[in-house]
Amino acid sequence: SFAEDFIGDGDELRERRSDFDNSEDEKRRSKIGNIRKKAINASNKFTHSLKKRGKRKIDYRVCSVPIEDVRDEEEERAVGEFRRKLLERALLPPRHDDYHTMLRFLKARGFNIEKTIQMWEEMLEWRREYGTDSILEDFELEELEEVLQYYPQGYHGVDKEGRPLYIERLGKANPSKLMRVTTIDRYLKYHVQEFERALCEKFPACSIAAKSKVWSTTTILDVQGLGMKNFSRTSASLLAAMARIDNSYYPETLHRMYIVNAGPGFKKMLWPAAQKFLDAKTIAKIQVLEPRSLHKLLEVIDSSQLPDFLGGSCTSCAEGGCLRSNKGPWNDPEVMKV
Repeated sequence: SFAEDFIGDGDELRERRSDFDNSEDEKRRSKIGNIRKKAINASNKFTHSLKKRGKRKIDYRVCSVPIEDVRDEEEERAVGEFRRKLLERALLPPRHDDYHTMLRFLKARGFNIEKTIQMWEEMLEWRREYGTDSILEDFELEELEEVLQYYPQGYHGVDKEGRPLYIERLGKANPSKLMRVTTIDRYLKYHVQEFERALCEKFPACSIAAKSKVWSTTTILDVQGLGMKNFSRTSASLLAAMARIDNSYYPETLHRMYIVNAGPGFKKMLWPAAQKFLDAKTIAKIQVLEPRSLHKLLEVIDSSQLPDFLGGSCTSCAEGGCLRSNKGPWNDPEVMKV
């Protein structure tokens, strides 16, 4: 892979253990120095190759499937520079050596390289402390069925451009009952685990199915019936903690959010309160739709991909309903075998 070619074996970049003697340590530092030089030289070539290019379409293949990736010249140049500086500082583990991952962080900090490096370092430190790299294997929310009963949510299909469609029925959430079956800490671990599943499984599967690079989601929040009964100090703490994780460690993964079935009460009281948890860039991606405007979802999502309670035609999901089905390319055997 690109990362393995230019960074080398990940074992060579692990932290020095205290029981290494000086000579072993010196050899290792020399070896890392050589690897780093090769990586920086490769990055410089990568950056040089970006010059004199306009917006361009990159075609690459996952096995036999061609994937289209349209890139902007200035963004490519910024990613090249950012990547080179990360390599210089040994801040680019192979799993994060990805163009769109680096681009997301740059966008979150307005393409200010030093601010992005700081954000990147904080992300790596958090992942180490939280155990994020192994959370798909190490954590299981045994109480998931009860959690989904009191906080209905799930992935269901894709939008017209192939992005995963994530849906929450906030109007049916019951925070007090939710906290009887789980804790904030356990729910946050599940939240992080689902983000990792999206990055590692859903986005790649959607890219293969759409034959174009997918790296963000379309989200629908159904607020029908939402009122103060759905809120408490605990739910406010949970929402704030999730927003902090999303903004700090998974930036720019939201393509568009639709808040649907929003009545006058939501617009007047709840929406202004909810905006306190969101940054300006996220708010700009949100469209609030009244019940009579539900049909606007069909402009961006095919009817077959939308559950019937959102104006779509999907009624075929197995027992448990559409939000329990996890319907999407990531469950398509033909896609996953690629």
